[in-house]
Amino acid sequence: MIDFEAWDLLLRQYVDQQGRVNYHAWKREQPQAISDWLSSHKHLPLPSNLSTAEQLALWINLYNAFTISTILERYPIKSIRPQIFGLPNWLAFLWFFQRQAYEIFNQRYSLAQIENQILREKLQDPKIHFAIVCASVGCPLLRPEAYYPERVLQQLEEDAYRFINNPEKVYYNPQTETLYCNKIFKWYRQDFFKVAPSVPEYIRSYLQTDLPLTASTPISYLHYDWNLNQRIS
Repeated sequence: MIDFEAWDLLLRQYVDQQGRVNYHAWKREQPQAISDWLSSHKHLPLPSNLSTAEQLALWINLYNAFTISTILERYPIKSIRPQIFGLPNWLAFLWFFQRQAYEIFNQRYSLAQIENQILREKLQDPKIHFAIVCASVGCPLLRPEAYYPERVLQQLEEDAYRFINNPEKVYYNPQTETLYCNKIFKWYRQDFFKVAPSVPEYIRSYLQTDLPLTASTPISYLHYDWNLNQRIS
């Protein structure tokens, strides 16, 4: 199993409790640290017979490390969604997720492969959507620590609770009786349907305060902020 200590130390140093990343300091002080850690595992065999918890911790950490390392290479940037003449460059944006640029365990992966073929199809825990980050403001907050097999299930529960109780991601308007939520619940709704009858009922199970959410509650999806999730200090 991969030793996550190097990744954990970097997260504790450069990510604050609000999940914001100090890319400026990270790039100035340790620009190659993630790449060096990942490179040390390029040609190791993928451990066999890993438990579900071990696989979750492994692939969530790798997804986030690959993402952050790519951002560090390109930093400074304002948004993870490139633009051409002020318009979104969706082809370049998709290439960010689809390109098989990441080598680990003697195989090349894309972020999309890790997310869809391993985390979603194989491990099938929808809470991964509150843990893997695309480095934008709209995506889940990056934890200031690594995921560990012995704690990953609890960490994912905490991630879901933090995401759903963040009014920037989810809130309910009692006047209009409408649930406003992050587009993650739209893009991956089939994953949530595997464990709950509806998105509102899934959300209700994690809310601090009980709200009258049912399968028939109207949903409106919030604007997704693709600006870089960073701390300027």
